[in-house]
Amino acid sequence: MSALPVALADIRRAAAAIAGAVARTPTVPAMALSEQVGAQVYLKLETLHATGSFKERGALNKLLSLKAAERRAGVVAMSAGNHAQGVAYHAQRLGIPATIVMPQGTPFTKIDRTEAFGARVVLHGDSFGAARAAADGLARERGLVLIHPYDDPAVIAGQGTIALELFEDCPGLDAVIVPIGGGGLISGIAVAAKALDPRVAIVGVQSALYPAMHRLFHGIGPEPPDAAATIAEGIAVKEPGRLTRRIVKALVSDIRLVDEKQLESAVELLIEQQKLVAEGAGAAGVATLLAAPESFRGRKIGIVISGANIDLRLLASILMRGLVRSGRLVRLRSELPDVPGALSRLSKVIGAQGGNIVEVHHQRLFQDLSPRRAEVDIVVETQSRRHVAALAAALAAAGFPTQLLSHDNGGERAVAQTLPPPAGERPER
Repeated sequence: MSALPVALADIRRAAAAIAGAVARTPTVPAMALSEQVGAQVYLKLETLHATGSFKERGALNKLLSLKAAERRAGVVAMSAGNHAQGVAYHAQRLGIPATIVMPQGTPFTKIDRTEAFGARVVLHGDSFGAARAAADGLARERGLVLIHPYDDPAVIAGQGTIALELFEDCPGLDAVIVPIGGGGLISGIAVAAKALDPRVAIVGVQSALYPAMHRLFHGIGPEPPDAAATIAEGIAVKEPGRLTRRIVKALVSDIRLVDEKQLESAVELLIEQQKLVAEGAGAAGVATLLAAPESFRGRKIGIVISGANIDLRLLASILMRGLVRSGRLVRLRSELPDVPGALSRLSKVIGAQGGNIVEVHHQRLFQDLSPRRAEVDIVVETQSRRHVAALAAALAAAGFPTQLLSHDNGGERAVAQTLPPPAGERPER
């Protein structure tokens, strides 16, 4: 086998070059997650960099390799956001002019922060490929140095410094789980990790909507052309690097896919259990652990939490959807007589059971009901699914037949069978 484009010596040189300018991030035990999956789980918190992502490591290592004339000319990068911020932040610190090309639709928080670091942002196209073509064009036209987000030996070596820290803090790992977009992160980590401990398994994880490296690794063939929006936009890459695919093929043990619900659940779990904010791509390693815990049971696992730059509106939506999934925020439909005081009595029943009413939609029209009755849809904050059942039983006993409205399987449906029957009726045995 021919020599790989990056070696452990390159990663050690990168660590020396960026020392003091890039945070040495901690590795922390995930106690609740470990108990949940039956493994020893440790999280490498790359969310704690100044720009909220591991991308600073590779970006700075590349910038430091530039000659004086190249620094004066300036640099250009294409990125969905985290690489952009890493390049912009350190280019500004080093006095190097930076232009960043981003796909249209990049989260506003990443655009704003990149501009705040002094870079010129150009929005072009609706994909990473289109942004890359525009960046290549700017490099040729203006004599700028292209800082590739993953397919560059200096960038790969910079990302590999994560593994040096991880194995120093947490020796004896059986596996390391790493998110994959273009492959720069997992390539650098794999080179360092396998050199330090050849027995360690390197496991990659991709969004099921962007499985390019997964398909190459498993010999499936080229990626299908149509890719939908993902909450893991940081790894939404349709074409992995030429250098990175060589390293991945040589050193990575497996690559797995996670879907959007699994990514959402991982983001939610990190906030609730670890008090950590992670973007969808950053939480992908946790998502694959939760998706197949039996694969890691009884082992010592390191997971790279690669970034924290999640759009606040998206984060709010994920957290609210998590409350719905766990039964802590439900929508009930109750039938009541259309008389003064009926809604008040229904509200008192909910309050007496410890439910908190968030929204009420009262319908007298457009319903297949007697003119003397009405329906109300009530969004209620509850403690658990068991609490929901108790609440519904109390409503039924008070004369308000109630259904739980679910949004499972992509559409609304009434799930009356999960709730007790109205007072006076016996359930079938």
